[in-house]
Amino acid sequence: MSYHNIITIEPGKRGGKPCIRRMRITVYDVLGWLSVGMSHAEILDDFPELTEEDIRACLEFAADRERRLVAVVGGT
Repeated sequence: MSYHNIITIEPGKRGGKPCIRRMRITVYDVLGWLSVGMSHAEILDDFPELTEEDIRACLEFAADRERRLVAVVGGT
């Protein structure tokens, strides 16, 4: 799976934050729900427009962003 097909960034939507499939739900929303202990099943129950693949794409996006940050900071 590649998050590149799921995570979209549109300058006029949600302030240009990364969103899921052009919806108004951001990666940060999903990560926030996970961080407070919501399970994947609870998120999917509350937001039926999301899929398990969407949640995994958010995690992959966050991991990739972290890798890039570490590479930039570590490389300077």
